[in-house]
Amino acid sequence: MFGRMMNSYYYGKSGKGDFRKEDMPENRWELFWDTLRTRASALCRLNLMYAVVWLPTMIVLLMSFMSGISNLNTILSAKDGTLKQAVEESAGQENALNYTDEQIAEIAQMNPVDFLNSSIFSTLLILIPCIAITGPATAGVAYVTRNWARDEHAFIWSDFKDAVKENWKQALPVSLLTAVMPLLVYMGWRFYGQLAATQTFMIVPQVLVVMVAVIWSVCVTYIYPLMVTYTLKMKDLFRNGMLLGVARLPMSVGIRLLHCVPVLLGFLLCYLWNPIYGGLIMFGYYLLFGFSLSRFVTASYTNAVFDRFLNSRIEGAKVNQGLRQQSDEDEDEEEDEEDA
Repeated sequence: MFGRMMNSYYYGKSGKGDFRKEDMPENRWELFWDTLRTRASALCRLNLMYAVVWLPTMIVLLMSFMSGISNLNTILSAKDGTLKQAVEESAGQENALNYTDEQIAEIAQMNPVDFLNSSIFSTLLILIPCIAITGPATAGVAYVTRNWARDEHAFIWSDFKDAVKENWKQALPVSLLTAVMPLLVYMGWRFYGQLAATQTFMIVPQVLVVMVAVIWSVCVTYIYPLMVTYTLKMKDLFRNGMLLGVARLPMSVGIRLLHCVPVLLGFLLCYLWNPIYGGLIMFGYYLLFGFSLSRFVTASYTNAVFDRFLNSRIEGAKVNQGLRQQSDEDEDEEEDEEDA
C-alpha cells in the first residue's frame, strides 16, 4: 500500500517530451529557466521528501537561534537594569518573571561574547550527527536534479531510492566530513585568534583555517554530482572535486554565495522585522522548496562544467544534453537560405 502511494505521488508521467526540436534552448541560461519552469512542482515534491533528513538540522538551528536571542536579551537587560524593573512590574501577575536579585546579579556578570561562543560551539557539536545522516539522501537528490537540469526524465521516488542505494557508502563519509568541518574551523579560528592577540604572526594559520573551509565548500559543490555521474574511487572523487573547485574558483565561490542568499535574507528579516517570524519564514522556505532548488542550481552549473572539462575528453560521452544540437539538416537549411 505504501509503495503504491509513493508511486502515484512521486512517479508522474514518463515519455513526454518537454520541447520540440526547434523549441529546445540554445544556451545554458535558457535551459536552466526552461527546465526550472517545467520541474517547479516536481522540485517541491522532491523537497518535501528531502527535507525529512534535514529536519533535525533545521530544528536544532531554529531552537538554537531563538534560545540564543532570548538568552542574549536577558543578559543585556540584566546589565542595564531593565530585567530587575520588569520583574518588579510583573510581581503578582499570572505571568510574573521568576528571578531573584541574586540570579539577576549573576546573569549581569555574564559576558555576552562568551555566551555566544559557548552557544555556537554547542550548536555545531549537536549538528554533527544531524548533518552526517544527510549524505545518502543528498546523493539521491543530486541524481534526480542532475537529470532534470539536462532535461532528462527521472522518477522522483524510484530514481532517488536507487541513487541512495548505489552511492550511500561514498556519501556518508562526505556528509560526515561536511558535518565536522564547521566545528573544526570554528575551533581553529578561535584558537589562533586568541594567539594572534599576542603573537601577530598567528594570523597566518588563522587565515589558513578559513582557506581550508572555503576550499572544502567549493569542492563539495562538485563531489555529489561527480558521485552520481561517474564511477570513481573515494580518493579520485575528492581529487576531482578539488581540481574542479580550484580550476573554477571564482564561479565555485559564486555558486556557494548564491546558496547563502536565502539565509542572509532570513537574518535580515529577523533584524529588521521580528526574529521569530523571520526564523519561521526561513524554516518554511527550506521545508517547501529551498533544498531542492539549491541542488537544482548546483546540478545546472556542474553539468556545464563536466561537459567542458570531463565529458569532452571522454570518448563516447554525451555533451550539451538538453540543448539544441546543430545537425546536418539544420546546416543544409541554413545554406539553402543563404543561396536564396
